[in-house]
Amino acid sequence: MADAPAFDWMCSRLEQDTSLDRLEARGTVRLALKSAGLDARSVTPDQLKVVIDKVLEAELTARGIADAGSLCAGFVTALASEGQQLAMAGGSETPDAVFSRLGGGS
Repeated sequence: MADAPAFDWMCSRLEQDTSLDRLEARGTVRLALKSAGLDARSVTPDQLKVVIDKVLEAELTARGIADAGSLCAGFVTALASEGQQLAMAGGSETPDAVFSRLGGGS
């Protein structure tokens, strides 16, 4: 199973905005997700926002990334504008959405 679009987006942003290379960025995001009990294959934009808010700053600081708090704030802002596209790209529905659709709600 492939990684979720939200995971790939976050890794790309880390590569662009920090000195981390591809492998370091992906490992950092995987560790942050693991700390939150989430998986790179299924993380949603909403879940990723919480991980950025609560976990990622500490992971970046531990790796010597300057101004990690400011970077994370920028990631949250960017995710707010791109999150819906990422969610749609994931192609997965939440259980609530499935039951709503099956029950005639949507």
